[in-house]
Amino acid sequence: MSNITLTIIKPDAVAKAHTGKIIDHITSAGFKVRAMKMIFLSEREAGAFYDVHRERPFFGDLVRFMTSGPVVPMILEKENAVADFRTLIGATNPANAAEGTIRKLYAESIEANAIHGSDSDENALREAGFFFSELERF
Repeated sequence: MSNITLTIIKPDAVAKAHTGKIIDHITSAGFKVRAMKMIFLSEREAGAFYDVHRERPFFGDLVRFMTSGPVVPMILEKENAVADFRTLIGATNPANAAEGTIRKLYAESIEANAIHGSDSDENALREAGFFFSELERF
C-alpha cells in the first residue's frame, strides 16, 4: 500500500475559483501536499495521461475538457492515501456523491466533476511521475 495519491483540480473547478476551497478541504482531511503546480495540459499530454481510456467513446471529450483551461495537479500523502482520497472526493457523478464530498460541493456534472483522484496505488505512483520530477517533490 502506498501513502501517496495524485489529484488534479480540473479546469471547471479552477475556472470557478474553487481551487483554494478544495485544497483546504483536502488538507483539513489530513492530507499533506508533497507537490503542486498550475499548468495547461496540451492535447498530447492529456491524451498520454488518459491513454487508458483511449478506446472509450468519451476519450476525445475528456481530452478537450482537460485542455480547456489550467489544472492543478498535486501529490498528496497520507496513510491509505488512495482509498481515503477516493472517499473524500466522492462518486464520479456528483448527483451520486455523498454529502460533504468534494464532488458534491464543487462538481457540475459527471463530465465536469471538479477533481481527479488516482484509483490504485500503482496508478498513483505512475500518475505522480507523469506530472512531477523528484526535484519537485517535498
